[in-house]
Amino acid sequence: MKLLLLGKNGQVGWELQRSLAPLGEVIALDRKSVNGLCGDVSDLQTLAQTIRRVRPDVIINAAAHTAVDKAESEQDLALRLNAEAPEVMALEAKSLGALLVHYSTDYVFDGSGSAARKEGDATGPLSVYGRTKLEGEERIAATHCRHLIFRTSWVYAARGGNFAKTMLRLAQEREALSVINDQWGAPTGADLIADVTAHAIRHVASNTADLGLYHLVAAGEANWHGYASHVIAETRKIRPDQALKVQEIAAISAAAFPTPARRPLNSRLSTQKLQARMQLHLPDWQQGVNRMLQEILSTCSL
Repeated sequence: MKLLLLGKNGQVGWELQRSLAPLGEVIALDRKSVNGLCGDVSDLQTLAQTIRRVRPDVIINAAAHTAVDKAESEQDLALRLNAEAPEVMALEAKSLGALLVHYSTDYVFDGSGSAARKEGDATGPLSVYGRTKLEGEERIAATHCRHLIFRTSWVYAARGGNFAKTMLRLAQEREALSVINDQWGAPTGADLIADVTAHAIRHVASNTADLGLYHLVAAGEANWHGYASHVIAETRKIRPDQALKVQEIAAISAAAFPTPARRPLNSRLSTQKLQARMQLHLPDWQQGVNRMLQEILSTCSL
């Protein structure tokens, strides 16, 4: 099996290089040209040419415009990266008979209510990022190529920046923090996303009826305040010698912290379909966060 991975240096892309390796030959690309192949998904013509040259059995798209606030002022670029490029990948996959794996987001929903959204629930994105990601899903589906689309949320990894690292840095600098408590979701590790992706690719090779759209997040739920509180409490267990000044974590509403792009308050996603179809068990979000903290706290001081 030949697999073409786009966006290899992002948080999910980095983990995919590991998880996909046992499946076959992985050609992992980023925006730089290597041996005449280029994974710059903003260049649609070059993207199509690269796919035609590689002729992969599976295309995995881990590239996207993920700067949610910046997308509000970069609408054309967000559309190209999040909708037009996935459509090109889908058309090329259709031509080759290849499988396309693509990642989407909880931001396709409006965030109302408190129920976990299912795959077939009505969408209603609040931001340019959410609208362009939804359009990417729709364009892929319209090509009728073989595809897997995974909507996920609150993605983190030990590599690169993330919410937990930001909270720990601030906890070293300040005695009091203010963190939003009315946005709900599930912190989801890039390693979990990558491992489920590899499993799903194997699964649909012999279970083609299970192609399509899935929600992929860790089990359980949290708000950002609870997430931050857990991170700091767990850090104190792992590294009692770590100098954290913070004594208070105040809970505030999202309205008190305005941003250019509106975020959904309810980012809960139901994973019942994924677990049943793929015969998977998704661990609680705390398990992955604790593992990430163990990794970052054992390798360096914050």
